Amino acid sequence: MLNALEVVTTVVVGVMVGVEFSVAFVINPILNALPEDSGQLGHAHGGRMLGAVMPVWYIGSLVLVGIWAVAGWHHHGTGLVVTAGALLMLSVVMSILLLVPINNRNRAWTPENRPEDWKEQLSRWDRFHYVRVAVIIAAFALLVTALS
Repeated sequence: MLNALEVVTTVVVGVMVGVEFSVAFVINPILNALPEDSGQLGHAHGGRMLGAVMPVWYIGSLVLVGIWAVAGWHHHGTGLVVTAGALLMLSVVMSILLLVPINNRNRAWTPENRPEDWKEQLSRWDRFHYVRVAVIIAAFALLVTALS
């Protein structure tokens, strides 16, 4: 049973990492290259869509890692799992404090109501997101290492 939990947890976290990596290095550069208002409108739509899914995914991943840590407490690699859990907790805190406030504002913006500094706010979100992606990649790497 522990083996199945380890694999499911690693896959769930790995797919989350893939989605967030794609947002940072594929989707956002595409949106940022679109002309005029198209990019901001795309960011707003993405914020609404992913903003509904990602909280469940982040918290669910953290819960799975916590269960793995408890269930495998006396097994090899538990320290790596606990450290991965701490990194995932950091990513959740970063999200709540840094990224979600910007995303909540952005997803309601239209060309008529967005603030003058909207590009700077999206750029700030991107910078915070790069750090968050690095944190969850590190957590994922620790989980993969704990499997071996």
